[in-house]
Amino acid sequence: MKHFLLLFYCTLLFTACKETSTNDPNKLNIVTTTTIITDLVNNIGGDAVEVQGLMGSGVDPHLYKASEGDVSKLTRADVVFYSGLHLEGKLVDVFEKMGRNTNTIALAEVLDKKKLIGSEYFASSFDPHIWFNIKYWKQITVNLTQHLSELDPKNAELYNKNKDIYLKKLETLEAEVRETIASLPKEKRILVTAHDAFNYFGEEYGFDVVGLQGLSTATEAGVQDVQNLAELIIDKKVKAIFIETSVPKRTIEALQQAVKSEGFDVKIGGTLYSDALGNAGTEEGTYIGMFSYNVETIVNALK
Repeated sequence: MKHFLLLFYCTLLFTACKETSTNDPNKLNIVTTTTIITDLVNNIGGDAVEVQGLMGSGVDPHLYKASEGDVSKLTRADVVFYSGLHLEGKLVDVFEKMGRNTNTIALAEVLDKKKLIGSEYFASSFDPHIWFNIKYWKQITVNLTQHLSELDPKNAELYNKNKDIYLKKLETLEAEVRETIASLPKEKRILVTAHDAFNYFGEEYGFDVVGLQGLSTATEAGVQDVQNLAELIIDKKVKAIFIETSVPKRTIEALQQAVKSEGFDVKIGGTLYSDALGNAGTEEGTYIGMFSYNVETIVNALK
């Protein structure tokens, strides 16, 4: 038994040393949670930072649990950036325990709570899907830049330059989004998805948003939920409903069948990115590309 324990601890030590050696001591070692936060940090940090994202494409942050490897990355990081507002619900306890030893920063905490959408599903009491309002994402961008500049003053000029470039891209995105949505008649702006990730989007761009599972994917839709939503779709003559990449598609497929059983045909208008970006290296693997793709998919399906 003693020999086994010795071997176990030696293996841990070797792994730790191996992980440490991959980190560039001249760069800020950053760990991020969601793909959306990872993309933002890469845009602002550029070559001055080394970023490790815990979650990949299609991963649901509401249900994500930290592995032993994640905890190792978190404890070795110079700073951990996460979204906050209890989006990463199952990681909160980990962050709280690490708080004294690791710099953990919830980027969404900078937002004015009086303007956020309330939610009983989250311990924060707010809907955490704030990235679907580009104005809020601009505030998050500025907040991140300030934190990076304080942590790494020698590269503050670079971070601020990258921030200015990125904010201009977000302004362009905002204009394009509004132009695309303007082509969709207001009475057709009813967005039905797997869960209520798009409330900030609906509030900002004039959509009625209905999610089958509510705000958190931790809640499950019952038969009555499906039936009630089916009736709404028929009543409003909604042309299309949408799957999400981070939520199993069976709930939306069940909804489609419930609608068809009542004699109304509703199509699945496509797959939207909600809590996670697309695959790395694709347009949808970036915040801007994801947002553009979602809007084009929604508008084209509902026209």
